[in-house]
Amino acid sequence: MSDSFDVLVIGGGAAGLAAALILGRSRRSVLVVDAGEPRNAPADGVHNYLGREGAGPRELTRIGREEVAQYGVRSTAGRIVAASATPLTASDPVGFTATLDTGETVTARRVVVASGAVDVLPDVPGLAEQWGRGVVHCPFCHGWEVRDSHIGVLVTTPFGAHQALMWRALSEHVTVFVTDPALADDAARAGLAARGITVVDDSVVQVLATDGALTGVALASGSTVELDALAAASTAEARVDGLEGLALVAVDQFIGDFRFGSAVSAGPTGATDVPGVWAVGNVASPMATVIVSAAAGTTAGAAVHGDLIQADLAAALSTVRG
Repeated sequence: MSDSFDVLVIGGGAAGLAAALILGRSRRSVLVVDAGEPRNAPADGVHNYLGREGAGPRELTRIGREEVAQYGVRSTAGRIVAASATPLTASDPVGFTATLDTGETVTARRVVVASGAVDVLPDVPGLAEQWGRGVVHCPFCHGWEVRDSHIGVLVTTPFGAHQALMWRALSEHVTVFVTDPALADDAARAGLAARGITVVDDSVVQVLATDGALTGVALASGSTVELDALAAASTAEARVDGLEGLALVAVDQFIGDFRFGSAVSAGPTGATDVPGVWAVGNVASPMATVIVSAAAGTTAGAAVHGDLIQADLAAALSTVRG
């Protein structure tokens, strides 16, 4: 490819494509590099996305690619394996070179990182196979689809009891599995009991399924519990592989003393501590929903365009003065 662009967008999900859209409409040359591994790939549909409620994740991406292509944005499949800060002009001290896994090299004046996050799941046999289907994690994303069914909640974090109460708002049939007594104190248990939630003090040792559909869980005691869905929390780790040359790192994210994942630190517009680099979507905000990630991409795209305007102005003034 060996081309130069105004902006390189790393990641072609909602955040990356939203950034590319506003930049393309601003007549910026944009390349979107997408590894094709969206975090929400296992899900049947994207929810709470106004105007596209229930759209399949890959269908939403396909539509987004078609939309950005109307404004000259180029999209390519691939993965960034190396990147470095490389000033491209004497008038602008910011610039970047990136290498794809195909061996192709591109340069860009600015970079938007929208590479997403990876869900690290509880180590329970059968759980990963049901992730995004029978095993769900977000009541806002999946709750309506499992309403009024028998829902289990796997408590592996200090916030498990709160999660159980959120699922209780969707069904009267909620069972909580407490893997560690320290994760559910007396106050939490009293709240669960008050809402009619069954508490089981036993470890889930396997997620059970028949013909690809979740049917329940097996417990360490040897008993089984029939379920229609199981709610479980993941740890969301930011995808920053290949970006070490940008000095862009993921830092641990905590609620109190509990670590729930990692993310790239970014400001309100997505700007990172690395000049010329913005980070948006789940790579910077692990708990952001799809529509929130898209909004962040739009905000960052506008900020990048504004930054380039100032760089263009500085170059023009330098030429006039020279």
